[in-house]
Amino acid sequence: MATEAAKLGGWSTVKPVTKEVKEICIKEKPEIEKKTATNFKDYIPLLYRSQTVNGKNYLVKVDVCQENGTLEDKCVHAMIHQALPCNGGKLTVKGVQYPKNIMDPLVPF
Repeated sequence: MATEAAKLGGWSTVKPVTKEVKEICIKEKPEIEKKTATNFKDYIPLLYRSQTVNGKNYLVKVDVCQENGTLEDKCVHAMIHQALPCNGGKLTVKGVQYPKNIMDPLVPF
C-alpha cells in the first residue's frame, strides 16, 4: 500500500534541497523578490517539499537577509510550479509567504 506522500497529488516529506531544486529556486529569485517587494542580499534555499501533479510543485524554504544588511532570522516560503517537459517545463512562482521564521514548518498554501 502506497503512503500518502507517494500517491499522485500527495506532498512529500520535508527534505534538504537538491541541486535541481536549488537551481530552480535561483532561477526564480527575481520573481520571488518582485512578489515580496524585497531585494535579498542572501538567498539560500534550505528545505523543500514536492508534489507531483500536472508537472511538479515545489514548496521551498529560503533563508534570506534584506539588502540593508540586517541580520534577521527570516525566510521566504516559495511555491514554484514546473510544467511537464512535454508542455515546455516552464517555471511559475505560484505564491510566496514572507516573512517567515526559520522554524516555521513548510505547509502547503
